[in-house]
Amino acid sequence: MTATVPDRQLARLSGHSGPIHALSWSSGNAQYILSGSSDRTINLYNPSKAIAEPSSPKTLVQSFSGVHAYEVLSIAVAFDNSRFASGGGDKSVFLWDVHTAQVLRRYGSAIGGHSGRIECVAFGGEGDSVVVSGSYDSSVRLWDTKSQSSKPIMVLDEAKDSVTTVDVSEHEVMTGSVDGRLRVYDLRMGMAYVDVIGHSCLVSTLDSKLRLMDKSNGKLLQSYEDPSFTNDKYRIRSSPGGRDTFIVSGSEDGYVYAWDVVSGERIKRVRHHTDQVSSKVRGKSSVVSAVTCKRKGEEWASAGGDGTVVIWGR
Repeated sequence: MTATVPDRQLARLSGHSGPIHALSWSSGNAQYILSGSSDRTINLYNPSKAIAEPSSPKTLVQSFSGVHAYEVLSIAVAFDNSRFASGGGDKSVFLWDVHTAQVLRRYGSAIGGHSGRIECVAFGGEGDSVVVSGSYDSSVRLWDTKSQSSKPIMVLDEAKDSVTTVDVSEHEVMTGSVDGRLRVYDLRMGMAYVDVIGHSCLVSTLDSKLRLMDKSNGKLLQSYEDPSFTNDKYRIRSSPGGRDTFIVSGSEDGYVYAWDVVSGERIKRVRHHTDQVSSKVRGKSSVVSAVTCKRKGEEWASAGGDGTVVIWGR
């Protein structure tokens, strides 16, 4: 049975003055969504307010600004929703208190920090006591949020090019790099397993394809592509949705594409931008660089060069 993708635009959230590079639902019931932009701000929205009353000023709950001096490229939310981490062109990781909208810690500004922009951040460890960051400098660094030290507790530097994604699951850290490798680090054993792609992993690559890999043996389970789907220049996020029945991804042509997980069939193509994007003028403003699906429920979101977040549902 082919998966069905919710394709009705429920709300369009504004508030940024530049392209959006990062999206993250809050933990738990995913009532809120955070967006990070090239305008150096992070916005916290309540989509349900926008759906019920599109003009409601309560849609934008909080704007976190005045800290990032460069674009925001990644956001990760702690399990208890009390904190979130952000990273970007500053070469530093910022740990925020959601309630006070203040920065609790800044990691990487001292010796031992990243030497390039931070592409991705994630929480890990017991009680989300560790923040993991991946950088353009080809390294991954782990930061102890309970320590007063500003130095990383571990540096993983096997990548040969920019690290664009990190994912943490219990004792394992999975990283993806522009060098074409996935690496899984077993922190208990202090070992790295290269090209180990419990279960599967969705991989976005700069050849306009997505791949579902078996994490245990690196086997290709399924690939996803379409003649119109374009991803050969920019970092574009993808996400499983519908309780892992479909996959959505942004594209450089202003559209979002969706595929059935099992068959690999493209089952949906929806336009994120309000205006038709011509292939002749396609550029950064047309890129849909971020998508994210709720772990529970059917809603999902897209964002990109137009500086807006679109909430999709039935």
